[in-house]
Amino acid sequence: MVTRGTPAADGTAYGSGVACSEAATEERSSSAPVVTPPLTSGDICWLMLATFGASMAVMVPLSYGVAVRVTELAPGRDEMLGFVIGAAQLVYLLASPLVGIWSDGTRSRWGRRTPFLYLGAAVGLVGVVIVGAAPSLLVLGFGWVLGMSGWSIVGAALQNLQADKLPEAQRGKVSALTGLMSQVGPVIGIGIAYAVSSSTMLVLVVPGVIGALLIAAFPLVKAEGSSLELPRRAPATVRSIVLSYGFSVRRYPDFAWVWVGRFVFFVGLYFNTTFGTFFYAQRLGLTVRDVAGVVAAIGLVGVVAAATGSLAGGFLSDRLRRRRPFVLVAALLFAGGSVVLATAWSLPHIVAGSMLVQLAIAMYATVDQAIAYAVLPERDQAGRYMAVLQFAQRIPSAVAPVVAGVVITVGSAGDVKNFTLLYLTGAVFALLGGLIVLLKVKAAR
Repeated sequence: MVTRGTPAADGTAYGSGVACSEAATEERSSSAPVVTPPLTSGDICWLMLATFGASMAVMVPLSYGVAVRVTELAPGRDEMLGFVIGAAQLVYLLASPLVGIWSDGTRSRWGRRTPFLYLGAAVGLVGVVIVGAAPSLLVLGFGWVLGMSGWSIVGAALQNLQADKLPEAQRGKVSALTGLMSQVGPVIGIGIAYAVSSSTMLVLVVPGVIGALLIAAFPLVKAEGSSLELPRRAPATVRSIVLSYGFSVRRYPDFAWVWVGRFVFFVGLYFNTTFGTFFYAQRLGLTVRDVAGVVAAIGLVGVVAAATGSLAGGFLSDRLRRRRPFVLVAALLFAGGSVVLATAWSLPHIVAGSMLVQLAIAMYATVDQAIAYAVLPERDQAGRYMAVLQFAQRIPSAVAPVVAGVVITVGSAGDVKNFTLLYLTGAVFALLGGLIVLLKVKAAR
C-alpha cells in the first residue's frame, strides 16, 4: 500500500516531498510495507504555524488567564485553580478516545482530521468567552471544560496528521519544529496578554482568536485531501468503544513503556507548572495580576532554551539515530531546573531554573513524540492510539494539579505555600520517567 500526497489548495501535493531533501522512507505496518513520502517545506511551515496558534490559544488561559479569574472570584483560595484545571482535563481525558475513533472513521472531502481542527477551534473560543464572563467558580469551571476540550481536539488533530504522514526520517525534525512552536506560542501569547492585561476578557479571547485564525488557515492553504476513498470502518459498538480506551500490553510492550514513561514524567511536569503564576507572585512579592509581566519576560528568555532543546533533541536524534538517551538527558535537565526553582527567591534565580526547565521540556517533548510515532501499533487507527497515548499526559494533568494543591499546603504558614516541596517532588517524578523510557523501550534506539 502506498500513501500518496494529497492535493493542496495551492496545487502542490501535501506530503509529496518535492521541496525536501529527505528520501521517502519505507515503513512497515502490521500487514504490509508502506512507503511514506516526506512532507515538503511548505507543509512543515504551515503545520508549525497551526501548532503555534493552538499552543497560544490553550496555554495563555492555562498558565495565566484562568488563574487570574480564580483570584477574582475566590481571593486567597489558590488551591481552587487545581480543581478547575483538573476537572477540565478529566472531562477531555474521558472523551478523547471517542474523538479519536470518530476522527479515524471520518470520511469527507476535507479528510479525517481537518473537520476536527475547525470543530475544536470553535468550541475552544466559546469556552474562553465563558471563562472571561463567568460570575462564579462553577461557571468558570464549565467554561474551561469547553475551552480545554476544544483546544485539545485541535492539538490531537495536528498530532494525528503527523502520525498519518510523517516518515521515520522526518519524525525528529518535524517534532522539533512543531515542539518549538508549542513553546514559542505561549510566550508570544503571554506577551499579548500583558499588553491587554487591563481586561481579563481580552487576555483570554485575543490569543484564542489569533490561534483560531492560524488553525483555520492551515487546511485552506495545505489541504489534507479527501478521505472518501478510504475503506469504511465497521460501526462502533459499546464493546469496541470500551476496548478503545486500552490496548494489549503484551502485544505492544514498547508502546506500553512509552506510555508509562510519559505518564511519570508528566506528573513531575504538572507538579512544577500548574501553580507557576502563584509561585512567581509569592517568591517575588507581587500580586497575581502583576505577574503577567514577569511571566512574559521569563518566557521570552525561555524561548532560547526551548529552541535549543527542541532543535538539538530533534535534529541530533535524527542524525545519530538515537532517541532514548535524549529522553534521559531531558529528564536530568528538568530535575536540575526544578531543584534550582525550589530554592529560588530572586528573579535571576528563577530565570536560571526556568531556562533549564524550558530546555528540558522542549527536548523531552520532541524526542518522546518521535519515539511514540515509531512504536505506534496500528497506523490506520492513529487517532485512537494517539488518544490512548494522550492518557499518559491527560491523567497527570487532571490528577497532578489536585494533588499539587494539597502538597503546597504541607507545612505551609498562612498564605506562604510550600513550593519547595512541590518542585522537588516534581523533579523526582520527571527523572523516573526518563529512566523508564531509556531502560525499557526496545523498538526505538
